[in-house]
Amino acid sequence: MPYSSLEELPKQVSNVLPKHGQEIFKEAFNSAEKQYEKEETAFKVAWSAVEQKYEKAEEGRWKKKE
Repeated sequence: MPYSSLEELPKQVSNVLPKHGQEIFKEAFNSAEKQYEKEETAFKVAWSAVEQKYEKAEEGRWKKKE
């Protein structure tokens, strides 16, 4: 199920990622879901894309890498 807006992202994504991270997640998820047709794989690809620019900080929130 591709996401057409950031508001559609699951709470476990939108509650911990800043807006730019959410945008990365959404684009990567949509691309992977289209390519692999498996939601589980799309989630893994999307989180991997986020981890290229962001890292987990305190309380489970993510911050931009320095």
